[in-house]
Amino acid sequence: MSRLLVTGGAGFIGSNFVHYVLANTDHTVTVLDKLTYAGNRASLAGLPEDRFELVVGDIQDAELVDGLVASHDAVVHYAAESHNDNSLNDPRPFLDTNIIGTYVLIEAARKHNTRFHHISTDEVYGDLELDDPNKFTSETPYNPSSPYSSTKAGSDLLVRAWVRSFGLQATISNCSNNYGPYQHVEKFIPRQITNVLRGERPKLYGTGENVRDWIHANDHSSAVLTILEKGVIGETYLIGADGEKNNKDVVEMILEGLGQPRDAYDHVNDRPGHDLRYAIDSSRLRDELGWEPQFSNFEAGLADTIAWYRDNEAWWAPEKDATEAKYKSQGQ
Repeated sequence: MSRLLVTGGAGFIGSNFVHYVLANTDHTVTVLDKLTYAGNRASLAGLPEDRFELVVGDIQDAELVDGLVASHDAVVHYAAESHNDNSLNDPRPFLDTNIIGTYVLIEAARKHNTRFHHISTDEVYGDLELDDPNKFTSETPYNPSSPYSSTKAGSDLLVRAWVRSFGLQATISNCSNNYGPYQHVEKFIPRQITNVLRGERPKLYGTGENVRDWIHANDHSSAVLTILEKGVIGETYLIGADGEKNNKDVVEMILEGLGQPRDAYDHVNDRPGHDLRYAIDSSRLRDELGWEPQFSNFEAGLADTIAWYRDNEAWWAPEKDATEAKYKSQGQ
C-alpha cells in the first residue's frame, strides 16, 4: 500500500492523517479535495514534495476519480460534509457529497479492485441516555438524528452492500468526536479556544450536559492506519479513546487551561435534536488489531490542542469573524 489516495485530505481529520502517514511510514500520499470552506491548503503546508501531491477536485467527478483510483494502491475516504448545524440549515450538500460522492468512489475502487477504507462517525448510531451504562459497538443498530448523520449512515450501508454484492475490498471505521490541530473554528472545541484567545466568552449549547467521547486526531490517524494494514475485509471497527466528557466540563477545562475563571462562559440556544451522549466501545480494535491510543488522557490532549491554536492564529483567524457572525444570527 505504498500509494495512498486520501479524499478530503485538506480537511481537519484528513489532514491530520496525511501528516501522520508521511511522518510514520514510507507511503506516498495524493490528496483529492474540493477545497470547500472546510478544506485548507495551509493544513498541508510543509509536506515532502517527493511523497505528497494535492489534486483539487470533486469526489463526484467520476472521470477524475477513476484515473486517480487506478494509479493508487488504496483509498482512504475522509471527504464529507460534516457539521450538524450546517446540515440542519441546508441538507442538500450532505446528500451530494456523502451519498453520491461515496458511490462514485466505491464504483472506481470496485472497477480497479483497489483497497478501500471508509471513514464514518459514531453519530450514525444516534445517542444514548446520560445514565446508560452501554456503549456503541459495531452491532448497534443505526438510528441517525440529523441530515449529516443520516447521510453518513447511508454511505456506510453503500460500502457494506458493495462488499457483499461486488466483492469491494473495503473496511469501515466509526469514530467518536475528534479534536486537535487544523479543526475549523465552527467546531465546538476550537470555537471555544479561539473565543478565549480573542478575549471573548465561550458559548455553551443549552445546559451543556451533552456527553461526547473525545479522541485526539493523531489517535484516530494511527487507528485508521492500523485498520488499513491489519483489518479484515468487510469488517467495521469502532475507534475511541475512552474520553467521555460533557460539554460543560470541556468548556471549563478550556477556560482553566487558558488562565480564566471556570464559569466565564455564556449559555446559548441549544441545537435542534441535540444528541445526548455518544460512547464508543473500541475493544475489538484494541484486542484484534493491537491498537492503543497515545492520548489516553483527555486533559493532556486538550492542553496540546490549546497550545496549537495559541501558536497558529494565522491559520484560524481568517475564518473566525464570519463563523461567529453566522452563529450570532442563529442565537448561538
